[in-house]
Amino acid sequence: MYLLIVVLPLLGSLVAGVFGRFLGSRGAALVTTTCVSISSGLCFIAFYEVALGASACYIKFAPWIFSEMFDASWGFLFDTLTVVMLIVVTFVSSLVHIYSISYMSEDPFLPRFMCYLSIFTFFMLMLVTGDNLIQMFLGWEGVGLASYLLINFWFTRLQANKAAIKAMLVNRVGDFGLALGIMGCFAIFQTVDFSTIFACASAFVWEPSFIFLNMKIHALTAICVLLFIGAVGKSAQIGLHTWLPDAMEGPTPVSALIHAATMVTAGVFMMARCSPLFEYAPKALIVITFVGAMTSFFAATTGILQNDLKRVIAYSTCSQLGYMVFACGISNYSVSVFHLMNHALFKALLFLSAGSVIHAMSDEQDMRKMGGLASLLPFTYAMMLIGSMSLIGFPFLTGFYSKDVILELAYTKYTISGNFAFWLGSLSVFFTSYYSFRLLFLTFLAPTNAFKRDIERCHDAPTLMAIPLILLAFGSLFVGYLAKDMMIGLGTHFWANSIFILPKNEIMFSSEFATPRMMKLIPILFSAIGAFLAYRVNFCANKFIYVLKTSTLGTKCYCFFNKRWLFDKVFNDFIAKSFLRFGYEVSLKTLDKGAISILGPYGISTTFRKLAKQISTLQSGFVYHYAFVMLIGLTIFITIIGLWDFISFWVDNRLYFIYLLSFLFIHLERDVRTN
Repeated sequence: MYLLIVVLPLLGSLVAGVFGRFLGSRGAALVTTTCVSISSGLCFIAFYEVALGASACYIKFAPWIFSEMFDASWGFLFDTLTVVMLIVVTFVSSLVHIYSISYMSEDPFLPRFMCYLSIFTFFMLMLVTGDNLIQMFLGWEGVGLASYLLINFWFTRLQANKAAIKAMLVNRVGDFGLALGIMGCFAIFQTVDFSTIFACASAFVWEPSFIFLNMKIHALTAICVLLFIGAVGKSAQIGLHTWLPDAMEGPTPVSALIHAATMVTAGVFMMARCSPLFEYAPKALIVITFVGAMTSFFAATTGILQNDLKRVIAYSTCSQLGYMVFACGISNYSVSVFHLMNHALFKALLFLSAGSVIHAMSDEQDMRKMGGLASLLPFTYAMMLIGSMSLIGFPFLTGFYSKDVILELAYTKYTISGNFAFWLGSLSVFFTSYYSFRLLFLTFLAPTNAFKRDIERCHDAPTLMAIPLILLAFGSLFVGYLAKDMMIGLGTHFWANSIFILPKNEIMFSSEFATPRMMKLIPILFSAIGAFLAYRVNFCANKFIYVLKTSTLGTKCYCFFNKRWLFDKVFNDFIAKSFLRFGYEVSLKTLDKGAISILGPYGISTTFRKLAKQISTLQSGFVYHYAFVMLIGLTIFITIIGLWDFISFWVDNRLYFIYLLSFLFIHLERDVRTN
């Protein structure tokens, strides 16, 4: 059963990819959706056995790479953390498959699309079930490949091409860090197997002899920072986040599956999986906390002035990933994974609802060209409202039970990094509330700005698109309440040994009973202020707001936030251009076509050609000339052989080589001058 969970999506992908043209669109969609849905059902059974029954399953499948101390076998580890991720991945994936049947029904390449979706699901399952770092890295690279294929699905669009290449290249930076971290693990622990590494981690707490970049630094700190660089790339943290908003060029089901619910959470999963390593590297945890807090704030401020419907939700994803990351930084991996699960539900709901709006509006994504859709799309409006309320942490919805706990934990950490994360996270709540309600007002409630032809063709979600929305809406309403005590309740044994927290870092009790009531109310207060401000700015006619928008300061602020803090401009002007200039001036002209070419193929071939031309002049055609040269040569040869002991004492053998090279270069220089 456990192997079927992983294999079924691969089987569906192969059938759709190889036999798609014979099965047709409906046949390929049916096969892939059935395989992923069965896998999802088996995941719920595995969850009952492994998590609720507290019996982890370990499967050693087959040998893969075996070389002396290096042993990376095909193995699958099903513990509580794995089965929670399995449910998230397969449940959302099966709903996205069902949704895509209707959403992509008019696309002639639906079998290829379903094939890509299923192969992505397979690689994601490989990532979360791997029992060693190499197998996890295989899944890690596989989801990157599937992401590239899906973003670039409409490959005739230039923007889709550019976005896919950008996603691949930016992720390469993070993957390089992850690869170095895996190499560091093997260098220190002599293995890549999770269980062995985690068992030995505490023995290397005081091990300072790891040399990295010619510096002697703490081994576990270096490894954890390198692993975190991998998470920064995949989970779109500040610095390597630029690929995520551009990835919205792909079809909307892709955004819901990959860039909200599954692939972008791989970095958070990896940190939770490697919690025994991170717990013994406190400096790395401080870095993680600061980066996560800055990401949540930066992405939330950027989202407030975006006009593309999907791009707003993409920056929301980036911001929520920041919450998950700094939750790991304050050593509360269980709360981070709980928020990951909740976020997957309401963010998939938001993306699929946005897809329903775009589908109804003839592929229009600009919110300024919408408005008044609440009466035309009442069902989609209700779904979007539920998702937005859950996102901003409205009391007693799913998002409330994880986001507020993360902020309380950051406050009760009582460290500089914890306070930094708490206040930036609280400000992010304000901006999150603002852009969520701005999205609702501009799209559904404000006076319409849409074209007449779009309004005439407007239609609510058909049945196949509505079913996934309804299921995700129930999840966004109730899952947080139902799973809170089980997953993050005081004294729960739910996670067993899948997550490790040092006793000195355990602050759940303090956060529950020692946080002042005012601090617990700050997120709700900020949410209310953000919603009210969004109402006043985007829904009501207000002279002061108009003057502020049209002032020089307002224009500059709008430009700064709308252009995403000018990150893309800085990267392009100061990094990309420098690399391109170096590549052309130094690498191409000076090295490839310069020194290497002259000393290599071009120089050698030219030298021998000129030398052969010079020697050919000795070909006079007279026999007595040839006889004379042979006689002279034979005489010199016999002389050298006979007097070798005497000559070798006075002459170094290497001089012959120098003489030969000098002869060649003199001839070459003479030819260059004559030409």
